[in-house]
Amino acid sequence: MLRFVTAGESHGETLVATLIGMPAAVPVDMQAVNRELWRRQQGYGRGGRMKIESDRAHVVSGVRHGQTIGSPIAILLRNRDWKNWEQALPVEDFQGSQQHARPMHRPRPGHADLAGCLKYDYPEARYVLERASARETTARVAVGGFAKLLLAEFGIGVLSHVVAVGDARLERPASWDELQALAAKDDVLLNCVDPEVEQRMKDVVDHAYRTGDTRGGIFEVVVHGVPVGLGAHIGWDSKLDGRLAQAIVSIQAVKGVEIGSASLASASPGSRVQDTIHYDKKGRRFTRGSNRAGGLEGGITNGQDLVVRGHLKPISTLRRPLESVDLRTREPAKAAYERSDVAVVPAAGVIGEAMVALTVAGAFLEKFGGDSLGEIRRNYEGYMEQVRRY
Repeated sequence: MLRFVTAGESHGETLVATLIGMPAAVPVDMQAVNRELWRRQQGYGRGGRMKIESDRAHVVSGVRHGQTIGSPIAILLRNRDWKNWEQALPVEDFQGSQQHARPMHRPRPGHADLAGCLKYDYPEARYVLERASARETTARVAVGGFAKLLLAEFGIGVLSHVVAVGDARLERPASWDELQALAAKDDVLLNCVDPEVEQRMKDVVDHAYRTGDTRGGIFEVVVHGVPVGLGAHIGWDSKLDGRLAQAIVSIQAVKGVEIGSASLASASPGSRVQDTIHYDKKGRRFTRGSNRAGGLEGGITNGQDLVVRGHLKPISTLRRPLESVDLRTREPAKAAYERSDVAVVPAAGVIGEAMVALTVAGAFLEKFGGDSLGEIRRNYEGYMEQVRRY
């Protein structure tokens, strides 16, 4: 089983990620992992925090001489902003510490602030927002980078692009070549494959800047080269689409998930939804007339590209705050404002890649097993030969 856990606060000293279940002998390219972290920080609409941080993964266990060794992989990610918060969020209390505290008494609508205060009986929301912050996803992207390295050993790639920002929307599919070209760019605007649509997306973000608002959107994650047979139909918790849905909706501000053409399918007759089945006698393989199912049928991958979309609400920290209540006085007040972003859809796509890669890699290891890369490869090749002979 591949599993991970993250720790750390938004303005704490470090973020910590531990990845358990990676097999031994997987080559580790730290430049590739750090590239993922860089991609998460990009995109038009990001706030001032990204000008402070320069995220790099510091691996302290589980990797030696450039390869995984089968033991838990522990990663530290330094928060450069910690120097501005060291006295406000000390690990050990000290005399006069309350003079340096930065309490947050005006909860933001749409954030975990108020619900967290009520749940944990906090008088103010500082501890809630520190952990609920999307800064936590930096650690997810780091461990997702390792999952991508494992999948790449079997020709499986995981990439994303932005489908919509506000009402500016891409109305055509994106090819794998286009996604690869996007991921290779060193100047990321809104990570859309169509420059004209991307400009309209930028206009939406510019309007939000001018009005003190925020905007959400839709990102799409594509898994290319995935084999048939990951996941299972036999139980609710073994269906890969269900596991992917949880993985995507667990991302901060994501409120919905879509597999394949789910939105279109829900409004269409069945005859226009299902992907017809064909057989290529020359190539001795089954083919499909389309991929509206997004590569999943009955919770099992069918050999086509896996396509998952995340629907991201506008983030809840507004420069023109909404109505709230002061937790001290219970009087009406404007919600608090903390340095924040205006639009984060491209970054959410990269986080989505990490969560999808971790989920697919977990299903891959369940299917093919093994403690080392060589053992897994033997199992994988034997299975693929079985599929070819079917």
